[in-house]
Amino acid sequence: MMNKTFTATTAAAALGVLTILGCSAATADASAAKTPVTAAHLTGFTTDDGPTEQVILSGAVGDFGKGVSVNPDGSVNPEHNSQLELQLQRGTFRLDIASIDKAFVAAMAHQFPSDPATCSGHIDVTQHVAVVKGSGTGAYRGVSGDFTLTLSLDEVDKPTAGQPCDGTQAFVSQTIITAGPGNLRF
Repeated sequence: MMNKTFTATTAAAALGVLTILGCSAATADASAAKTPVTAAHLTGFTTDDGPTEQVILSGAVGDFGKGVSVNPDGSVNPEHNSQLELQLQRGTFRLDIASIDKAFVAAMAHQFPSDPATCSGHIDVTQHVAVVKGSGTGAYRGVSGDFTLTLSLDEVDKPTAGQPCDGTQAFVSQTIITAGPGNLRF
């Protein structure tokens, strides 16, 4: 008899714990569902191969500043092959740009210059770029989300007398625009 009572008591307690856990899970799911998704648009602009660019976040965010190509430790990365830190007026956060940079470098190797006769070219590369987890500061603390960014390059290179224009010449002028829509949560 004691065994049956113990079993019934244990079952009732387990049901109570499951009910509480279920309510907690439902509350957590409801909180996650209430986290606002903010539609934003990022535009960055530079006229050189340096590690910085001017950036604007428009839409529901509305902020501006500069983007700096950095390594995970925060040191400047002139190769642009790791992260882009958006240093905005109300805080910072980073984007993982390693994959889009790799695609951009591959496109440059195979598609540039698109017009060897004028020693100039244009390239577009589009990829999904995620916010680096835990990188937000200030108003962007706890930010998550992603962007679909397009890197667009227009460049005129300096022709070398007697040499074909093959994209290895120094550039005379260039514009690199980074732009695209995104969804942020914070």
